[in-house]
Amino acid sequence: MPEMMKFTTFFCLIAMIFITILSHCSDSEIYIALAVTFGTTTYHLGMRLLVGLFYNIGMRNRANYTKGWYQLHSWENRLYQFLRVKKWKTKMPTYNPDIFSNRKHTWDEIAQAMCQSELVHETNIVLSFVPLIASVSFGSFEVFLITSICSAAFDLIFVIIQRYNRSRIVKMISKTEQTQKRKAESKGDG
Repeated sequence: MPEMMKFTTFFCLIAMIFITILSHCSDSEIYIALAVTFGTTTYHLGMRLLVGLFYNIGMRNRANYTKGWYQLHSWENRLYQFLRVKKWKTKMPTYNPDIFSNRKHTWDEIAQAMCQSELVHETNIVLSFVPLIASVSFGSFEVFLITSICSAAFDLIFVIIQRYNRSRIVKMISKTEQTQKRKAESKGDG
């Protein structure tokens, strides 16, 4: 997935540059529409790659999942049941599945990586609306708004998945720690 996303971003960037040059040589509206389309696509993909890179450099998949930001609100479980997250969450792509592999990482490490992933997607949601600024120059505010909303909604899906899964993993970690503590105490008594 990472290589495909990088290739697609690079392809869209080259296509945008090429079509922008063509649009300056011709008055055809189609070239402008294509340049805007490839430019917006380049932004959305490239921005996601850069945001992920910056968080990875800064956090290295380490986070304190007990902090308030990462805790579920009282209404979230009801929302996730209503949305039937459990049924569709496995059908969504994962950028780098190794990060969430319990064969390569402890559950504690996975929970921390989920926090970072959530922050990446939340940042992407906010940055999805930056292209609206381009509507000042190019017009078509509605088109930019629709692509921004769709892009933000896509990232919101992954925020929901991270929060849904992490809450279950944290409960599992807590139960495991309690079991280990009881075993240690019973050894100390015996």
